[in-house]
This record gives sequence, structure tokens and C-alpha cells, in this order.
Amino acid sequence: MVKVAVYPPNSLILADLLERKGHTPLVLQKQIRQKIKDPEIDSPPMNITEDDPIKGLKYAAIEVPSGVRGRMAIIGPLIDEAEAAIVVDNAPYGFGCIGCARTNELSIFLLRNKGIPVLELTYPTNQDETYDMVNKINDFVDSLEEAKEEE
Repeated sequence: MVKVAVYPPNSLILADLLERKGHTPLVLQKQIRQKIKDPEIDSPPMNITEDDPIKGLKYAAIEVPSGVRGRMAIIGPLIDEAEAAIVVDNAPYGFGCIGCARTNELSIFLLRNKGIPVLELTYPTNQDETYDMVNKINDFVDSLEEAKEEE
């Protein structure tokens, strides 16, 4: 089983596909769920603690907008944990866009430079491209399994 970072990080479609293949998708939904269930947080959905902006400083400088640091406090640990990644470019909002271009750029930069296998795809626009995308993801995930077994 491989821990795979997914980008956009809240894509239920990619998370489901990875889980069906027996891998762990590293997605926002699980991180947010932990925060909501945390007894330290008094009023969800204001699910931020005083430590979160400080955690975000590990990934983004103090000069970047606070929203980027706040998002990176959640996304950054997912990137740290990732053993592989799948990045889908040009995805519509419904596929899982988090709506912050600077966070997207920083996250993808960190994933690319981490030295892990990264599959980069373009969001499909028709049925044939969709089949091709799913096949590429399945081939990528299968190659991760083979590499893990060889270790």
C-alpha cells in the first residue's frame, strides 16, 4: 500500500479510485475530519487553532498571504507523508479545486521537488480521454506496487 498525494487535494474521484486499488489517498477530507472532531476546536467550521498558522510557516514564508499559510498547515503534512502523487491540471471546481492559485502553485512545486513518483495529467474533456486518464492512473498505481515489492 502506497500513500498517494492527490491534487486537487479534495478530489473524491481520485481518492475513491486509489482506495479501490488498495492505496491510501492523502486528501483534505480526512484532515478536515480530524480537525472537526478535535475537542480543542470550539466552533467548527472555524476549524483552526492558534498553532495552525505557525505550522504553515514550515511551507510558506511569513510574507505570503495568511490564507496560503493556513491552507499549507493542512496540505503541507499531506505532502510530507506522500510516497507518490497524482496531479490533475485544468480541473474544474467540481473535480476538487481548492480555489487558491498560490496554494496550488506552491503545493505542486513541493510535490514535484520532493523526489517521489508524480503522475501529471490534464483533465479529460471527452469519454476517450477519460478512459485514457483512468488507465494511466491504474498503470501508475500498479507500477508503485511493483516498486514497493522490489524493495
